[in-house]
Amino acid sequence: MQFDDKADLDTSQVQDVRGRGRLGTPAVKAGGLIGLIVALVGLFFGVGTDRLGLTDEGEPEPATTTAADLARQCRTGADANASTDCRVVGVVNSVQSFWSQEFRRRGGTYRDADTVVYSGGVRTACGSASSAVGPFYCPGDNQVYLDLTFFDELQSRFGASGGPFAQAYVIAHEYGHHVQYLTGVMDRIGPDSGQGTASNSVRLELQADCYAGVWAHHAQSTPQPGTGRPLITSITAEDVRDGLDAAAAVGDDRIQERFTGRITPETWTHGSAAQRQQWFARGLREGDMGMCDTFR
Repeated sequence: MQFDDKADLDTSQVQDVRGRGRLGTPAVKAGGLIGLIVALVGLFFGVGTDRLGLTDEGEPEPATTTAADLARQCRTGADANASTDCRVVGVVNSVQSFWSQEFRRRGGTYRDADTVVYSGGVRTACGSASSAVGPFYCPGDNQVYLDLTFFDELQSRFGASGGPFAQAYVIAHEYGHHVQYLTGVMDRIGPDSGQGTASNSVRLELQADCYAGVWAHHAQSTPQPGTGRPLITSITAEDVRDGLDAAAAVGDDRIQERFTGRITPETWTHGSAAQRQQWFARGLREGDMGMCDTFR
């Protein structure tokens, strides 16, 4: 995956709170799915809803960068090609540009959601979380939360091949949850999304995978505001393989087998490796969010 070297990055869409925690809205304690996933593998890769309540406290790590550093270091696409920090900014910019234009094309209005990059621990409107919970989206404050160490763990703990596009898939999946929030899907599901292969929880996650694929389909043709040029200039077949591999690595069956030695479909919350690949590939192939109805 390559960015246009000369394109400008917008760091205002990424909040960097590493090393200083985030003392915001008090934790909401609602229990449920997050407890199941953290207990199972110490990972929550999906939607951190206010009805699920993150309660896993974590201490911030020493600061390695600041928001001002991020703005100074991440100016252009060339920076995104060279740095993970700046790549996150670039992907967030690209994803939100696409969804803003797609909502407008469909007669709607997209509202930006910041990505909060943290280390160690963070407090959100959905509760407090440590890095162990992985990337998540919080509808309570409409923000994506990401500790960048997850990208290393995606390879070392979950066996994915990694790579820049695997990272982009993770971010785009979380913004898929933001799209679900804006379109009312989360409200229609209600507070109990359940467990199991046919549960609404699984359907929610698979739809977010499909939405990530829809963005990827259009990434090389979505013009950035004020330039008329796409921010991402190249997504190769190897990139796509890395994305599909990451989707499989965080499938419920792969995670359960890797960490518990047994597969229990009745407790699934995110879908199998094959399902996650299937729906990401479908979005990538079709490029149409209307083809992502996992609830039918």
